[in-house]
Amino acid sequence: MYILHLSTAHSWRGGEQQVAYLIAELARQGIQQQVICPNGSVLEAHCRQAGVAVEGFKKTFNLDLRFAHRLRNFCRENNVTHLHAHDSLAHTFAVLAAAFFSLRKPVIVHRRVDFPIGKNMLSKWKYNHPVVSRIVCVSDFIRKVAAPALRQPEKLAVVHSGIDLGRFATTDNSLKTNLLRSEYKIPNNHILVANIAAIAPHKDYFTFVNTAEKLVKNGFPATFLAIGGDGGEEKDILHLIHSKNLHDRVLLTGFRNDIAEVLPEIDLLLFTSKTEGLGTSLLDAFAAGVPVVATAAGGVSELVEHGKTGLLCKVGDAPALAKAVQQLVNDPVLQRKLAENAKAKVQHFTKEKMAEAILKIYRETGN
Repeated sequence: MYILHLSTAHSWRGGEQQVAYLIAELARQGIQQQVICPNGSVLEAHCRQAGVAVEGFKKTFNLDLRFAHRLRNFCRENNVTHLHAHDSLAHTFAVLAAAFFSLRKPVIVHRRVDFPIGKNMLSKWKYNHPVVSRIVCVSDFIRKVAAPALRQPEKLAVVHSGIDLGRFATTDNSLKTNLLRSEYKIPNNHILVANIAAIAPHKDYFTFVNTAEKLVKNGFPATFLAIGGDGGEEKDILHLIHSKNLHDRVLLTGFRNDIAEVLPEIDLLLFTSKTEGLGTSLLDAFAAGVPVVATAAGGVSELVEHGKTGLLCKVGDAPALAKAVQQLVNDPVLQRKLAENAKAKVQHFTKEKMAEAILKIYRETGN
């Protein structure tokens, strides 16, 4: 078995972390692999540092037939058995290689977004192309949304994303750091409420800020942290924060690579996405023993069961989110109950289980 992983993202978000986990777990089982990703991407740097075979390419335009031809040649010359396309553009290149240059290797497509497959000709063509052997959905919600667009919906498979539980080996309160409180000079009597996600449209930080505003107006003693890099809306969110005079209560930390260290310091995760494939930040919170209030977006409800592993609210409903935050903070018994249930649930969402399920798909689709 020889797996070629194709990723076209320059940045590092949840999807790229899942690719890294998958590669590492497959390597433990002796699976030969190669990664192709953009020159200068974070994934390329990660692979080189980890000693993973990687080849960079210059990202040009979305229908680059020269790159598709190069992809076909690489598969032939190296006896690749499966091409795993980890994002939409990677999927496009794989199908172009099949349609124009006779790539005959099984293509596995990963789908991490929860909106319907487009109705344009390109989307219909590439999702129904015979070279696509499986479409891996990271939640059952995605599978249901994608099914109507497929002539063969049986090609859809659900493999939930997984996390590294070893990063959260202990949640002992006595071992919690004070990195965030120290770095941002947060008062000791303030509750730390955070979201861990890129500041991108689908993460709906507008609702996060609006929820913070309602809580602050109610005298709620908290500091709100947006932990994530700029996904295109940072300037707009900063403007909103200042327009509401919340600049000392809602702070943007930017991307951090010490989430495992700082997450146990957070008192509550406020997850406000309006669309979401699954939400691995929720899994991290579960593992770290951090209680969760979230919106019922996409696959989130497959993780956050209202009243069992967290509290759920409607998408965009800042008043309901603010009420849920207050309820949870003021009820230590409920906090403990949710945290215990969440800790049990997250045991089923590990990187090892995710990789095992993907490996099974490779074996099922092998020539």
